[in-house]
Amino acid sequence: MAKRSSGITLQHLTYYIEVAAEGSISAAADLLYVAQPTMSAAMKDLESRVGRTLLLRSARGVTLTTDGVEFLGYARQVVEQVALLEQRYLGRPPSRRLLGVSTQHYSFAVDALVRMVKATSAAEYEFSLRETRTWDIIEDVRTLRSELGILYRNDFNRNVIDKLLRDSGLAFHPLFVAEPHIFISRKNPLAARERVTLADLADVPRLTFDQGANNSFYFAEEILSTLSSPRDIRVSDRATIFNLMIGLDGYTISTGIISDDLDPEIVAIPLDIDERIEIGWIGHSAIPLTEQAQRYLAELRTVVSGFGVELLG
Repeated sequence: MAKRSSGITLQHLTYYIEVAAEGSISAAADLLYVAQPTMSAAMKDLESRVGRTLLLRSARGVTLTTDGVEFLGYARQVVEQVALLEQRYLGRPPSRRLLGVSTQHYSFAVDALVRMVKATSAAEYEFSLRETRTWDIIEDVRTLRSELGILYRNDFNRNVIDKLLRDSGLAFHPLFVAEPHIFISRKNPLAARERVTLADLADVPRLTFDQGANNSFYFAEEILSTLSSPRDIRVSDRATIFNLMIGLDGYTISTGIISDDLDPEIVAIPLDIDERIEIGWIGHSAIPLTEQAQRYLAELRTVVSGFGVELLG
């Protein structure tokens, strides 16, 4: 790299954030109404000023280096704080709200986003909520496609998940510990039970979320992933799994926290096993959360506490 120069401008940061989001210098230039050569020169100048390679360029676009991922986190912090200062002291309207969250398939994660969107005072916002596979959640946060991720760990997968997070420069922050429940249709005969056992589920179709190429037991979204079942169905989204609960009287194992407003046909019944599910959020170890991410976590805690669950941390 060239000799380090002094001074990083707000324009540098704004351009860089857009380039990272688009994965393309030309696409970012189009969105910001800047000439492509100008944008390209600005990115080279930024790298010269910080003395590090932030972008890997190819015919397919750009990707972030490890330094680039870390720099992006701080760039977002600075741009957000400037917007807040302008709003408070210059009387400018609230800036466009931005936040990306990747999560396992939890309705409380959706509830929290609903509350956040309803509470925002911004005239414009861009929130993304990706319900996706465990491996992809970690990758999304590692590459800052999402600022934070939501997933579970327990005694079975803890060592594997924690090592993967450490290797990715991420950390797990516990939110709450849940007693395992099964989700089933209100019309399922087991819905009348106060508790169910594994023996009760022996002949019931088991529904799980597919983990794709990384379909290791350790990345399963459900506990007891190593137990065999004579009737297994894997799905990729929550709407499908709920439809199969209703249509086939199937079940899945989860936290027991479910929204009556979003999922009125599904109920949660405690599963009589000596297991616990620890739900937490993951983020970069060295990068502080933006205000938007903190607000989302606050809404998430509010939603969860409404179910009588004791929060951690």
